[in-house]
Amino acid sequence: MSMAFSTHKQHQHLPNLYGATAAPPPTPSAQPNHHTVTSSAAADALSNLLHRLPPTLSLPKRRSSTSATSPPLPTLSFSDPNFNHLLVSSGSELGFLQLTNHDIPSQLANSAETESLSLFELTRDQKESCFPKNLPLGFDADDDDKEEEDGDGKGESFCLDTECSTETTADLSLTSLREFTRALEKLGLKIIDKLADAMGFDNSIGEDPTRFRSLMWISEGLHGDHDKPSGGFYPYVIGLQYQIRCQKYSLLKDSGSGSVSVSPQVDSIMVTLGDIAQVWSNGKLSKVRGRPMACLGDGNKSRFVSMSLLVTLPCNSRVTPLLPKVVGEEGTGDDDDESQVCGSKEEQEKRLFNSFSFEDYAWRVYNEYYLFNDPLDRYRI
Repeated sequence: MSMAFSTHKQHQHLPNLYGATAAPPPTPSAQPNHHTVTSSAAADALSNLLHRLPPTLSLPKRRSSTSATSPPLPTLSFSDPNFNHLLVSSGSELGFLQLTNHDIPSQLANSAETESLSLFELTRDQKESCFPKNLPLGFDADDDDKEEEDGDGKGESFCLDTECSTETTADLSLTSLREFTRALEKLGLKIIDKLADAMGFDNSIGEDPTRFRSLMWISEGLHGDHDKPSGGFYPYVIGLQYQIRCQKYSLLKDSGSGSVSVSPQVDSIMVTLGDIAQVWSNGKLSKVRGRPMACLGDGNKSRFVSMSLLVTLPCNSRVTPLLPKVVGEEGTGDDDDESQVCGSKEEQEKRLFNSFSFEDYAWRVYNEYYLFNDPLDRYRI
């Protein structure tokens, strides 16, 4: 759905340039026709006029560009004893980082990429029959590409579950992609657990498979693509993307912050925090809106595929801030004692978001292109 924006002309009223009582300079029609003004007299008149202008008169400042300079990309390793602290620091300030010294081999990532590229070699009918659309799962293509016959895959994407399930018995080998997806999911749940421990809020989604859902989003693009991501946006807790080769990406930050470009190290995993993580943290964490978009330019026409693992929520979930538990001074120690769990109202952290239905929010984010407006704004308190 395209969004229409209305523009409003603003009129700026300048102050009286000639003072409250002074008369404006004489016009040519008010002068005798036989009077000849010398160049020296004209210069004096212009000088007098300029000196009577308000000294603070200035033009409006030009709006800054939406593209920000590239910030340094924080690098974290699980072997770092200060990992939890650095994770919260990077998440609060930027909402993204790169993870090194992980246990996902580069051979697995390359094999998964090869299998992902094979999906785009299928005919249009095979893509739609093997991966029928069932929001957000399935094959998707931009409307502008549906009538193209060259089959270049521009603007196409696949959203798969952790099993990389298909609806037909087509001759597709996705063994490496399936293993790669599960490995990224395991890593993502580990990061979420450490983030929850460091910030002091309850998190048990990794212990209950029914409380989370992982999506592997595969999209192919050609150099010269537009900045709109194929497949649309989808809300998530955390996103992970393995860096197979040197590639620059554009990340869309919070509304008003514009986009930033980053260049992760080869064989690192770029980690982005999503809108659900921001709500869970009650606004303490920054977020990246949508998936990273490759900065491809208009030069080389080589093919490129991105594989983004999103750890998100089931459709029947409720999204609400996970406030840190505060122990009341007069608690009895019973788990059912509300004062023991929540403490006094003065001790509780103030909510910055109302709770909301994940299904309703996901539908709105996916079907409406929120480039300039933050879809979370409607839930802020």
